[in-house]
Amino acid sequence: MMTPAQYLRTPSAWDRRTFLKAAAVAANWPFLQARQGSAATPKVQLSNDPFQLGVASGDPTHDGVVIWTRLAPEPLTGGGMPPENVPVQWSVASDDQMKNVVQSGTTIASKDWAHSVHVEVEGLKPDRTYWYQFIAADTKSPIGRTRTAPAPGVMLDKLRFAFASCQHWETGYYTAYENMCKDDLNLVIHLGDYIYEGKATPKRTRLHIGPELETLEDYRNRHAQYKTDRHLQATHHAFPWVVTWDDHEFDNNCAGDISEQPNVSPVEFLKRRANAYKAYYEHMPLRKSTIPNGPYMELYRTVKFGSLLEFNVLDTRQYRSDQNCGDGNKQPCAEVFSPDATMLGQTQENWLNKQLSQSRAKWNVLAQQVMMARVDRNPNPDIAHWSMDQWAGYDVPRKRLIESLQTLNVSNPVVLTGDIHTNWVNDLKADFDQPESATVATEFVGTSISSGGDGTQTRKDTEGVLKDNPFVRFYNAERGYVRCELNSKEWKSDYQTFEYVSREGAPATTRASFVVEAGRPGAQRVS
Repeated sequence: MMTPAQYLRTPSAWDRRTFLKAAAVAANWPFLQARQGSAATPKVQLSNDPFQLGVASGDPTHDGVVIWTRLAPEPLTGGGMPPENVPVQWSVASDDQMKNVVQSGTTIASKDWAHSVHVEVEGLKPDRTYWYQFIAADTKSPIGRTRTAPAPGVMLDKLRFAFASCQHWETGYYTAYENMCKDDLNLVIHLGDYIYEGKATPKRTRLHIGPELETLEDYRNRHAQYKTDRHLQATHHAFPWVVTWDDHEFDNNCAGDISEQPNVSPVEFLKRRANAYKAYYEHMPLRKSTIPNGPYMELYRTVKFGSLLEFNVLDTRQYRSDQNCGDGNKQPCAEVFSPDATMLGQTQENWLNKQLSQSRAKWNVLAQQVMMARVDRNPNPDIAHWSMDQWAGYDVPRKRLIESLQTLNVSNPVVLTGDIHTNWVNDLKADFDQPESATVATEFVGTSISSGGDGTQTRKDTEGVLKDNPFVRFYNAERGYVRCELNSKEWKSDYQTFEYVSREGAPATTRASFVVEAGRPGAQRVS
């Protein structure tokens, strides 16, 4: 894990004065200092049920999983816990009644970490379903269900998972999760925008509490508000999750240490980011290896499912250079083609190439945030407009990554993307200027759970986008998620959509299904 001092030596653009100020601030971040002792008060009296945020599990391995909860009897007003450490019992069982307990123990819900609990359970059997539960202050938590990954080298007959992103509380209900939690899945992948940072906007479907997020308590309360949704909780209770962030967990369109707003100092921006990252860790089923050091948190990692699949989970926000050409959808300027631009940062890019070169999995997945296909959003055939926030605005690193997939001979690469609140299926071309060039990988872009409100099957630009971008196989603007099923021979993605989220109860529709055959990059529509 990088130390704060190491992090502060590697920002995108710091003068000496700014560096010294940032270093001074970092030294005073209280949660960068040594964690307090683990002594806990054996008995506490709480006003309400401490498990109102539910339970969750994540990052499964072949012999274990992380199980999570946070004690919060008053979840929307700071948590309501006394300022002391609290013991929490945990148990894992092979049955849903918690009678055949196979692992158990006691951990500490630390007052310094919002009384959150992250237990890395080990010693479980591969590819098995387990149930888990916590006890604190003489109260039992809900029972969660989880599943381990297969053993190394084992080829699963079938793997089913769903991926989702962008769940703005105010713009719609989580009907997609109500449907998802009934699916038969091995896990859920969340690609970011788990929360949104803005203050309440009147007349929306439901309202945020609190101001635009700045302080640690602000971020904690917002995470807690989202976690109170019953359908989101049910989906966490049903499956292990693998999570990564995008921008709204911190601040819209953030790029490294640079704010989208003018005149925001890197020091103040990083102080705010430290608050956001700490609250994110406190509310996610993540391993201790991801514990943040102030404004730095190493979230990129690999999650393996035997010899069938490897997920390389990426972070396209924390290390990137600033968006070029003033951000937005723009005609590309010279900066787009700068060799100094970066989306992943050099360290993460090197790590990714190493993981890809060493993988022996049949399918290799990049689980990441922003669209990788270079889509022209301007119907004028003579003037291209690319999104400066997406990989299209970072031309050199985008080309370098696609070239790596080719030169490393990566087996069946698939890119999973969120962020954009629309559904897409894209062929990732070796050269987007040459439509007949080789298809290197397939990109499945999932729409939002609720962000953007009620959607539509088509938009004003649908015809033009499909005409100008022949590598785009599907484009849809409804809400929903993507359900994937794969084996050693093929991958199938079902686009589950909902016509409305402004009220509850919308039925699920499989709007489209696409198949990728192993050894043949590119998706084919089958329904």
